[in-house]
Amino acid sequence: MSGMQFTRRSLLGATAAAGVTGLATGCEPDRRESGAPPADGPASATPPFDPASWGSVRAQFALDRSRAHLATFVFSAHPAPVRAAVTAHRDGLDRDAMGYLGANEQRLDEAVLEAAADHLDTRPDQIALTDSTTMGLGLLYTAVRLRPGDEVLTTEHDFYATHESLRLRAERDGVTVRRVRLYRDPAVTTVDELVANLSAAVTARTRVVALTWVHSSTGVKLPIRQLANAVRARSPEALVCVDGVHGFGAEAVTPAHLGCDALVSGCHKWLLGPRGTGLIWGSERAWGRMTPVIPTFDGRSIGHWLFGRAGGPATPAGPAHTPGGYHSFEHRWALAEAFEFHRRIGPERVAARTRELADRLKDGLAGIRGVRLVTPRSSELSAGVVCCDVTDVPVGEAVGRLHAAGVIASSTPYRPSYLRFGATIANSEADVDSALRAVRGLV
Repeated sequence: MSGMQFTRRSLLGATAAAGVTGLATGCEPDRRESGAPPADGPASATPPFDPASWGSVRAQFALDRSRAHLATFVFSAHPAPVRAAVTAHRDGLDRDAMGYLGANEQRLDEAVLEAAADHLDTRPDQIALTDSTTMGLGLLYTAVRLRPGDEVLTTEHDFYATHESLRLRAERDGVTVRRVRLYRDPAVTTVDELVANLSAAVTARTRVVALTWVHSSTGVKLPIRQLANAVRARSPEALVCVDGVHGFGAEAVTPAHLGCDALVSGCHKWLLGPRGTGLIWGSERAWGRMTPVIPTFDGRSIGHWLFGRAGGPATPAGPAHTPGGYHSFEHRWALAEAFEFHRRIGPERVAARTRELADRLKDGLAGIRGVRLVTPRSSELSAGVVCCDVTDVPVGEAVGRLHAAGVIASSTPYRPSYLRFGATIANSEADVDSALRAVRGLV
């Protein structure tokens, strides 16, 4: 008994769960695994999926095609396989929540971790599952152990979630947090400027450097590996932690390529995965310097508690940081299908397609009189996010007028605020061209 790994099923009662195993693991999961569409819902009319055809890829999304959706990356539309998986798990939980959860949770959680690990070219035990980027950042910057006198360095360009997580940490225990400006003009910044400005701000006391891979404010993509090398040259103990949400799913790059210590991302943006899902990847060095914030429901930890064993739980580092409790399981478990969708298309092809559409946007915007392109033209320093400024047109007005013209754009939640576009694999060249025509109408 002492070697048993406990699951939520064990705690709910094996007898109760066993009575519904056939129901919980039968109809819907089998339908999903066979590739057949669900009996109802929008996915039932979806054409067969040909990952080699961008037209077929677009057809997997139930978007209103009367509009050019260039803000899908903000809050994703689910492709057909994800919709089908969400429906299958939701129906199973609605029929018998306790039975379906008890019979399937461990298997489905493991499937998600395996899929995430395959996408990131890492191990499942280095990944924690979360509900969003914001949750991941809050957990990370609360979990990392810091001593009096240690310093955290971030940038002026990071989003509210990073700034506020660090402010709360400083307010709680007095950690020093500083910000550095990496560039003056995003459109013409260079790798040398970025590296020099960050390096100059690192001190011997710096223990955490909080960066964002792709800035949602300007579209600038940071050269994370070069920055990480510069940080470690000044402070070898510093952990380089990255908000990766606007690179994750848009760039075919792994944590090993980035050279960071921790990568946090939601999965409902460029991955086009289930809403309300996210993850934290950590290196062994990073996890070794963190203490979990919320108790996990991993069975190994529960077993330690149940039998009153001394010492810490035997749960691997990543899963030990996965918050326990009940979640929107139908969305979390459908994350495996989102990774599979990208795997079938090919992460490199997804990245190339994203760059191709972004380049089309940037080239077109740069040629419109009265429009200032904010995002760098080079793919070395930009990804899928494209920001611009329209002379004499307030950004809120621009978003509204574009919407009236059938183009869905967004504004950046920063000061200054810019007009922002992002073409995903759910888009076509025609969507980009519609946006360019609509922007010309603004000026």
